[in-house]
Amino acid sequence: MSYDGTALHGWARQPELRTVQGDLEEALGTVLRCPVELTVAGRTDAGVHATGQVAHCDVPRAAWEEQEHRLVRRLRGVLPADIAVPEVVVAPADFDARFGALGRHYVYRLTDAPSGPPPLRRADTVGWPRALDADAMASAAGLLLGENDFAAYCRRREGATTIRTLLALDVARDGDLITVSASADAFCHSMVRSLVGALLAVGEGRRPPEWPAGLLSRTERANDVPVAPAHGLTLVRVDYPADAELAARAQVTRARRG
Repeated sequence: MSYDGTALHGWARQPELRTVQGDLEEALGTVLRCPVELTVAGRTDAGVHATGQVAHCDVPRAAWEEQEHRLVRRLRGVLPADIAVPEVVVAPADFDARFGALGRHYVYRLTDAPSGPPPLRRADTVGWPRALDADAMASAAGLLLGENDFAAYCRRREGATTIRTLLALDVARDGDLITVSASADAFCHSMVRSLVGALLAVGEGRRPPEWPAGLLSRTERANDVPVAPAHGLTLVRVDYPADAELAARAQVTRARRG
């Protein structure tokens, strides 16, 4: 699924607030005429966007068979314009959108153009007020790769590990546009935006390129790491193993993260 997170208060249901989960479950319940509870690949924060989000749910077979060939079109009719579901398919019995995922991929967009972001991209591109050294940011990003305890970059959740495997953290400049592409087996709460915030400190020249990696020795959230604005971040893809490996992957992930 995809969504523009501008007016949404994140993925998870919240009383009296618009959320992706709340709107989607209501829409699915209306079309399928049964209660629906979604499990998502990655809970995005308020203001964060998605173009490749994945979720699963269990519904009665009769409800699915009745709506299978028109469900996407009917969802378009009941969902608000900032949420879209381009595809709904039957998943293997062992599929788990959250615990079965091999990797999540995010892109953060920002511009240091004096004029700010292009008007048509202002919803997903942060206008940064100071010039940035993208090469220094890229050097700092490379030092963060691999399996580490990212406690300094995470909002801790009781009983949850902050150890993650950062598969890629690439910084690229195209004119005035800078993109930070982040891939990991999973990200903890606010981790991507905190990583970007640390890289921005390097890009501005306020911190040396070694500083972000130096924080990996900390066991608690680093208060000197800024959290980059939410609207520059987009979840673009979630990877899953082959069907025969889904159950094993979910079992391993549950054991590690709970």
